[in-house]
Amino acid sequence: MDIEPQEEESQPKRERPVQAQLFTLSARGELTQPMADIPALHNACSLDVARWWFRRHLEQQKRPINTIDSYMYDLALFQESIGNKTLDRINTTDIANFLGQANNKSTRKRRLTSLQGMYRYLVDKEKVLPKNPADSFFPDYIPLKTPHTLFPQEQDAMLDAAHAENSRTYLITYLLLKLGLTRTELLALKVDHIDISDRANPVVYVYYDEIRWQPKERKLGAGPEFTEAFEQYVADYKPVARMFNLLPQSINKIVDRVAEAAGINKTVTPQSLRDTFAVEQSKAGADEKKLLQILGLAPDSRNRKSVQRYIKLAAPPIAGVV
Repeated sequence: MDIEPQEEESQPKRERPVQAQLFTLSARGELTQPMADIPALHNACSLDVARWWFRRHLEQQKRPINTIDSYMYDLALFQESIGNKTLDRINTTDIANFLGQANNKSTRKRRLTSLQGMYRYLVDKEKVLPKNPADSFFPDYIPLKTPHTLFPQEQDAMLDAAHAENSRTYLITYLLLKLGLTRTELLALKVDHIDISDRANPVVYVYYDEIRWQPKERKLGAGPEFTEAFEQYVADYKPVARMFNLLPQSINKIVDRVAEAAGINKTVTPQSLRDTFAVEQSKAGADEKKLLQILGLAPDSRNRKSVQRYIKLAAPPIAGVV
C-alpha cells in the first residue's frame, strides 16, 4: 500500500501520441518559448490549446514533472480519440468511449484523474465551461493490496545485512523499516530534516513542498541507534542538501540486494518494509487514529480500511479448539 501519493504503474509499451505543435518542450518536458502565439482560453477553443494552458497552470503550481507528464500523456490520447472537437462539443459519450478503451482499472482510473484535473481547471479556475463533463464518472474500485510483512527475525536479518554493506544502505533500510517512510519521502529527505540535538531521542521531519500534500507532514521519533547511523552516514558520504541523491529504482535495488544478503526468500520491497513498520506499531499499541498519523495518511475510508488490516495482522493468533 502506498496510499499517499501512489507509485507510478507500469504501462504497456506503445507509441506516444504526437504532441500539438503549438509549443516546444525542453528535455525535461517543461514548456519553453511557444512556436506561435497561444490563443486565449474560451469554450470553443481546441483541446490542444486547453492542454497548453493546463500544463502551464500545473507548472506554475510546481507540480512534479512526472505528474505533469502523466496528465499530458492521457490528454494527448484523449485528443487522439476524439479528433478535432472543440471544448464545447466534447460530451460525456466522448469521455465514456475514451475510458472504455483502457485495458485495466488502474489505467481507467489514471485517465479519469487526468480528465477531471483538466476540467476542474477549465470550469472552476478559468470558468470557460459551465460544467465538468467528467464529474458523472467515478473510478473503479481497486482492491487494497495484501500487506506483505517481515517476521521479527527477518527484520533483524535485514538490518544486519544492510549494516554489513555500508552506512548508506543501513540508514535507508532503517528509515523504511523502522520509521515507515515511503520511497518518495525517503528521496525527498534533506539533511536539515534530521534533528539529533537530543542524541537519545532523534527526530526525523517529513515535509512536502506541494500544498495539497502538506497534511501528510509529520515528525517521527527514532532511537539512539539512528543518531549513530546518521552521523556515520554523514561522515562517509557528506550529503549537502538531499540525504540521498538516488533514483527510485536504486532504492528498489538496494532493498532487493539486502533481502538477498539476509537470506530472505520472499519478495521484499520498500512498501513491504513500510507495511512491517505499521504492523509493529500496531503491536506496540497504536490504534487506527495513531497509525494514520504516523503513516501520514488522510483519514478517508480507504486508508482506514488499510490500517484496520494492519491492526488485524498485529492481533494475537487465534487459538484453536482443543
